[in-house]
Amino acid sequence: MGYAIAEALADEGAEVILVSGPVSVSTAKKGIQLVPVESAHEMYEASIACFPDCDGAVMTAAVADFTPAHPELQKTKRGKENLSIELKPTKDIAAALGAVKKTGQILAGFALETNNGIENARLKLEKKNLDLIVLNSLKDEGAGFGFDTNKVAILGKDNKIKAFELKSKRDVAADIVNEIISLLHQ
Repeated sequence: MGYAIAEALADEGAEVILVSGPVSVSTAKKGIQLVPVESAHEMYEASIACFPDCDGAVMTAAVADFTPAHPELQKTKRGKENLSIELKPTKDIAAALGAVKKTGQILAGFALETNNGIENARLKLEKKNLDLIVLNSLKDEGAGFGFDTNKVAILGKDNKIKAFELKSKRDVAADIVNEIISLLHQ
């Protein structure tokens, strides 16, 4: 989804900085500068570094909410006992950008929900100082990870909800970019 949005923005003439973790897709589209990262921490650092000079950001990455507190540097061998892993909260990239967002910058986020989708998306929209949030669900057949299609609803600060049917990620990206463009013209 992130690559489709980056390409749709470039098609509209935007100069895009694409901060991306390891993925199975690529782009060679003119106007997109790729910043490859390996970890959630690297994505946080790159996003914080790039954002001040940008007109906005679209936060599509599904960064884990938690990360191991004490990562192992080598393989942990199988044993006879259960293994416990202590987790700590991962830095919230969208919230960090929302905290430093300047007047005129647009910040769009994503909410992948399994229940209370509209309510949880609205909370994220406000809490993270987003201008719009794209809601999708793991319960929608043919949508989200592992598919070339998605089904989303876009919520804005005006409390309006635009719900879309299942369509190609390229078409979903165009819908999201159109919403961003409409925000720029307000």
